Amino acid sequence: MGRQATAKSPSRRRPASTRSAEAAASPVSDTKTRVSKTAKKPTEKSSATARGSATAKGSAAAKKTVPKKSAATTAKRSRKRTTSAHSSQTTQARNQPRAGTGRAMLSTVRREFARVSAYPLTTYYLILVSVLALTCLGLVMVLSASSITSYDGGEGSSFAYFNKQAGFVAMGIVLMTVATVVPLHWWHRLAWPALGLGVLLQVAVFVPGIGKATKGNANWIQFGSFQLQPSEFLKIALAVWLGYVLASKHGKMTTFAHAMIPVVPGIVIALGLVIGGNDLGTGLVLMAMALACLFIGFFPWKYFFLLFGALAVVAASFVFSSENRLRRITAALTGHADQTASDVTGQAWQSNHGLFSLASGGWLGVGLGASREKWSWLPEAHNDFIFAIIGEELGLLGSLAVILMFAALACGLVRVILRSKSRFIQIATAGLFAWLIGQAAINICVVTGLLPVIGLPLPFVSYGGSSIVASLLAVGVILSFARTEDGASAAIKVHKDRVRSSFAVLARKRKK
Repeated sequence: MGRQATAKSPSRRRPASTRSAEAAASPVSDTKTRVSKTAKKPTEKSSATARGSATAKGSAAAKKTVPKKSAATTAKRSRKRTTSAHSSQTTQARNQPRAGTGRAMLSTVRREFARVSAYPLTTYYLILVSVLALTCLGLVMVLSASSITSYDGGEGSSFAYFNKQAGFVAMGIVLMTVATVVPLHWWHRLAWPALGLGVLLQVAVFVPGIGKATKGNANWIQFGSFQLQPSEFLKIALAVWLGYVLASKHGKMTTFAHAMIPVVPGIVIALGLVIGGNDLGTGLVLMAMALACLFIGFFPWKYFFLLFGALAVVAASFVFSSENRLRRITAALTGHADQTASDVTGQAWQSNHGLFSLASGGWLGVGLGASREKWSWLPEAHNDFIFAIIGEELGLLGSLAVILMFAALACGLVRVILRSKSRFIQIATAGLFAWLIGQAAINICVVTGLLPVIGLPLPFVSYGGSSIVASLLAVGVILSFARTEDGASAAIKVHKDRVRSSFAVLARKRKK
């Protein structure tokens, strides 16, 4: 039994040197174990020399093994560092394309904006699109805001005011189209005749049998069933006239006589006739137009401030001389505290219900046509306070959309002023800017309670035949100015050629 076991275990018969060599050739873990076993349990048959040589070889093998283990550990650490460095490089490589893509998109947007801004007809289309959008919205809101008043007022139809407004819009678009193609030199020739006609129509307001007073304002003329508010068209005439006069007197207003004549007499006549009809709201708009034209026309500063002070004194005197106007200012300053006003035409009543209408709209509104204030709660819901109905039915987002449309129109008018080389165009456009944008700002501030009730319609949106026709005609004048921009005539010619070729293609297809 003992022999067989000894024969079956050849490792015991091998000398210690052979076993130590095998331990050196084995893997790291086995080498350490076998070396320790050899050092602890040497065979009895081994001599002292063999034990010494085995111990020396085992220690040499151990010394050789330890560096291998440390090298493996170092390799692992280096691989980890390489992996982390690679991952960081990959993350940076991923982030760099994103940053590069964002910059590329931003640069592309800038290039496209610059290209569109440099296009000669950008100003033209910016004004045209914004005005048409406001006009279409105005038709919808007039139908919604006036449906109850129109039916209850004896018209017998909820579409009565809407049909009239649609007819006025059609007339205004025709006049706008005609005014757009009028050459620039024709506006020079029409400056004096336009002002004379406007003043003559405004004088007719005071003629018995022709003039008509409405709600305390003698600002209308009537021929049979036809009514006209001449002060709306006087605004256009005054802007064109001031543009022509100030452009022709540029650099010559060095003395008092050259500066004041005929500029100041023309402003005083137009403003006096309007305020004489007790229409201070329109008078304030005319003042703003005159000051804007004088500012852009490089009117001498000392005379400019003198005229500004005189107009301020006139406006203040008309305000403090009227108890009705003082009550409006008091109602605006006291926060409309009179909630129980029994007079539905009172200022507190109208202002409060305008705020109620805006507040009940929320973010998205109560829905188109679902206004509650238009049921005879809010006076002039389809006219001066139509912005309150917009806020109630379309909400805050709808109100902001209207403001953005007016902002786009303002940008278009500013582009006309900045990109035109004609001083006449710059001055006249500045006056029309003060009218359209200034009146819109006043109307919105009145509805939101920031200003006292003045009684000015919202351009292009409120109901009113004279207002919408005159506003669209003024836009036609501005569009004719925009067509004089450098390169605009060539771009228009290209568009006409494209339209003709398109119609020619359609005609061929129909023949086939």
